[in-house]
Parts: sequence; C-alpha cells; structure tokens
Amino acid sequence: MAAEYCSPQGNPAPADVWLLVRQRPAALRRSTGELAAALAEAHGPRFAVWHTDELLFGVQDGRLTLRTLGGAELPAPRVVCVRQVAGPMHNDREVTLLRHLDRMGSILVNTVDAQLKSRNKIWQLQELALAGLPVPDTLSYATAPLEGVVRSPHLGTPCVVKSVNGAKGGQVFLASDPHLLREVAGSLTQEAPFLFQEYVAPSHGRALRVVVVDGVPVDAVLHASRDGTLTANIAKGGSAALCTGRYPQAEELAVRAAHALGLDIAGVDLLFTAEDAYTVCEVNAVPGWRPQMTAVVPAVTACIARRLSP
Repeated sequence: MAAEYCSPQGNPAPADVWLLVRQRPAALRRSTGELAAALAEAHGPRFAVWHTDELLFGVQDGRLTLRTLGGAELPAPRVVCVRQVAGPMHNDREVTLLRHLDRMGSILVNTVDAQLKSRNKIWQLQELALAGLPVPDTLSYATAPLEGVVRSPHLGTPCVVKSVNGAKGGQVFLASDPHLLREVAGSLTQEAPFLFQEYVAPSHGRALRVVVVDGVPVDAVLHASRDGTLTANIAKGGSAALCTGRYPQAEELAVRAAHALGLDIAGVDLLFTAEDAYTVCEVNAVPGWRPQMTAVVPAVTACIARRLSP
C-alpha cells in the first residue's frame, strides 16, 4: 500500500514542487504514492503534497494570494504536478484553483488547457479527430432526451455505451441490439451525457495502455479481460502484462494523441482494429500505472526536474 503524505502544518516552508491531489478523505492512489515518494527523495523539504480542500485563494490589495485553511500565506510553487483526475473536476472548484496557480506563475503538469481537453471523452475525440488520428465513430448529445437519442437512425448497434466522464471502466457496457439499447435507456443516470461508440470487435476484452511523458512512450501494458467481458480494466478484474516496445506503431500513435491534447503526461488507451493497426479509445491526463511499469516514475520525476531548470 502506498505511503500517505501529510500536507505541511502550521507555517509551511516554501516548496518548489507540489503534488496536487483530490480532497480528503480519499487515500492516495498507489501510483501517486510512488510518485510522491520519488519527488520527496529528489527535492526534500522543497516538495509538498497538497489536497485541493486544504487551500484558500483570492485577491488581496490587488495581488493574487494563496493560503492554508489556518491562514498561513503560501508562495506559489514553481511546478505543480496535478494528480487530481480531470473528469470529476468542477469549473467553479478544482479548475478555478488550477487557473489561480497558473496565474500566480506556477508551471502546471499538465496545463489547465490540457486538463480541460481531457476531462470529457467527447472533448478528447474532437481534438483527436481534428488532429487526423484514428478514433471510433461516436455519437453523443447535449440536452436531447436519452429515450429519443437511442431511437436515432444514425445510432447503429452493436455499440459501446459509456458516460462522457466515467473512469476505470465504470458506466461502460455493450449494447448488442436496438431493443436492448432502448430497454436500458430508462435506467441510465442522467447526471452526465452518454456517448455511443462504434464497437471495435477485434479488441473485445483487450486494450493497450501506453504512458507517454514529454513526448516519449516510457511504458506500455496490455490489459485483458479475464471473463470475456468487454472492458479489460484492472478495476473490473482484468489482467495486465508489460509489453513495452512490442507494439511500436501503437506507441507512436499514443505519442501523437498526447500531443494533440497538449499533455505532458498521459495514459493513452488504444484498441486493436487489425494486425498492427489501432484506434484511440481515450486519453487519461492523470494515468495510473501497474507496479511492473518501473520506467514511469523516473520519467515523471525527470519531466518535473526539466521544468525547474532555468
């Protein structure tokens, strides 16, 4: 289990590097804990972990300010590595904090713009398609009633149905025929829109995750379903096998996808469409990684170090 890192108390010393994570009481992900340990070793007391619910920010006497809940003033760090998952971010909450840090002069990894492009699966597809990258045919909607959407003549089956901001394989299922699609539409939550995506049969139950850092594919893993289900996420019981260098064309596509979204650090999920051919399923701005993917933490640590250089 990853070690927990407590945010500085009292009058914290200025830090050059922050790891910004989601609000308590959520525990750090294992991969985030690994990264925090590496950054603490690299930067010592000039490194700090902050949760988004521990900070106050605003304007005083015409200048931007940043404070702890206890009132201690904090100088903006030089680099902030954002480990707050983009999907659940709210414009008036986490995004506002990121904008404030950016306006105070901090270098964000990843940037606010890149986080915003990555937070919604349709927003991602818009950028990837405009960049000329292969993506599955997809249909979504704004305020149309879901019961009407599933009856659209342009919505073919089988198709993959997923929430525009879901994570870890949640709220994803395969609709095999129009009847099933219409039956389940009434039971789906309306909190966020859904997208209806082309079913990529050759990739059923398997997907590639490539972690890209500063334009380099540093590690890759093949996820596979254990029971023949559609999704291969570890959170859904799938397996993972390290495959770095085995699929060079997929790794090249992952680099292009990260670039299209402006991401310094990205986890790119790819589907198999044929032998040595792939399509981009989705891109994660705050990727996790398996324990055997030992190249990721050194690569991210080096990425941050480069941004500290004059």
